[in-house]
Amino acid sequence: MMHMTFYWGKKVTILFDAWRTDSWPVYAVSLLALFLAAAFYQYMEDRRIRFKILAKAKPSFPPPSIEAPLLFPAGSGWAPARFAVAVLFGVNSAIGYLLMLAVMSFNGGVFVAVILGLAVGYLVFRSGEEDENPCACS
Repeated sequence: MMHMTFYWGKKVTILFDAWRTDSWPVYAVSLLALFLAAAFYQYMEDRRIRFKILAKAKPSFPPPSIEAPLLFPAGSGWAPARFAVAVLFGVNSAIGYLLMLAVMSFNGGVFVAVILGLAVGYLVFRSGEEDENPCACS
């Protein structure tokens, strides 16, 4: 039976039927994995934002027109850098949704591990940004 309210305890199923915790050591390792995944989410968000800023930056020298790529013309908006930013966004969104589903196990330890991971990841990787949205879901 799935819990519909927050509970505290070592017995929890996280994301998959195979990821069940029945002992304190397995539970602690699972919480550490979720903490690291949440911190990694913030790291990936930082990389995506920095890459997006770099992709928008204009080169200091004009590229020769003879070497302009035919597949992605400069004015089309489909530059490879824009595609890479979209891929990073997709990967980061997937991580974020998996973290959300883990929290939906309604286990208090899982919730605390994910929130602490997001907060520590934000502190380490993203706290220098003033103009970006600090929301974990951005």
